[in-house]
Amino acid sequence: MVGTATAWSNWAGNQHSVATAILRPTTVEDIAEAVLDVAGAGERIRVVGSGHSFTPIALSDGRRMELSGLRTDVRIDRNARLVTVPAGTTLRALNALLAEHGLAMPNLGDIDAQTIAGAISTGTHGTGAAYGCLSTFVEALTMVTGTGEVLHCSAEEHPEIFAAARVGLGALGIIVDVTLRCVEAFTLRAHERPAPLDEVLSDLPGLVGRHDHVEFYWFPYTDRVQLKTNDRVPADDRPLPRWRGWLDDDLLANTVFAGACRLGRAVPALAPTISAVSARALTERTYTGRSDTVFCTPRRVRFVEMEYGIPRAALPQALAELRRIVDRLPFKVLFPVEVRFTAADDIWLSHGYGRDSAYLAVHQYVGMPYEPYFRAFEEVTAGLGGRPHWGKLHYRDAASLATAYPRFGDFQDLRARLDPGRVLTNPHLDHILGP
Repeated sequence: MVGTATAWSNWAGNQHSVATAILRPTTVEDIAEAVLDVAGAGERIRVVGSGHSFTPIALSDGRRMELSGLRTDVRIDRNARLVTVPAGTTLRALNALLAEHGLAMPNLGDIDAQTIAGAISTGTHGTGAAYGCLSTFVEALTMVTGTGEVLHCSAEEHPEIFAAARVGLGALGIIVDVTLRCVEAFTLRAHERPAPLDEVLSDLPGLVGRHDHVEFYWFPYTDRVQLKTNDRVPADDRPLPRWRGWLDDDLLANTVFAGACRLGRAVPALAPTISAVSARALTERTYTGRSDTVFCTPRRVRFVEMEYGIPRAALPQALAELRRIVDRLPFKVLFPVEVRFTAADDIWLSHGYGRDSAYLAVHQYVGMPYEPYFRAFEEVTAGLGGRPHWGKLHYRDAASLATAYPRFGDFQDLRARLDPGRVLTNPHLDHILGP
């Protein structure tokens, strides 16, 4: 159960840690025993998934736990559309499993490398005005608390813990399995096209209302966006030709874009030209496909990211301020800004708690300066009632976050009850939740 390679870094390469030991449990009993052992030794423990968070949320200066080898039962109730999987299951593996049984996740984000426990714990979301974050699809979960107790949580069993643990930041317990309420497998019709930003903003309520899933990417230094809509259709009658998928998603969106970013990093003055060319390079296309293959796309260009959820009505103001920020920066921005939408939910630390949200995600290519950009963006969005994505960079602390989440104090109280010895913490969690 104990490994030896103690150095770790995340996908973006901006977070690094060296643990005192690596734990690779194979049973729930192993996890409970490890928690008690760590508590007795006066150490701390953090679980890592796929490393797709940009924050230090997974860093451990104590013992690090990896759940890829955890053996818990995969249970599929086809009639009820309930599927239970181990916490370390990646979304990619989950999607393949569901497809085998004629099922699907109701919604997904745009990458599928995360583990299911990591995805729900940080509030990972897709886009769609009728859909909350992925955690809203969780029907039940099992976790080991900081005292070594194994709890099964649902709306009927430990409902208060369930209301918090679905977006629990790994602070309440180590999730060992997740039960998801799925839907019948479905096909999406994707329509992607360039458009003027003002046109999209003027029709935004209509766009969001007419389509199942809407998102767009604004290209800095331009007035152009790439608009994407996905809608459920009865038949997969317009599949994307393999050559077109390779051209758009592999060559242009990854290989060529990576080269453009390297050029922009070497010669920053070219960034506005690169952004303008990028905005024109992605042409219109319409195609159909299995839902997860349309939702999720390959992302091989490394970047760092900050994302904020804001009240939906505040989006035009936030974008206007963001455009002014980009124009005033002493350096250039090489990545487009992503805008998505979610429905309100009732999960205590969900970014969408109690309100319909618009999300703005700002990115910067690896090796480029970003902190002044991100801090200025955060100041604007925080002033609009924004809530930072738990897996994306931000500079908020517990006192600041307490004003953004109505149930923040309740979460702190629950954390004190489930992990009184602070076994499941690290400096980042102490900063954002309180020591």
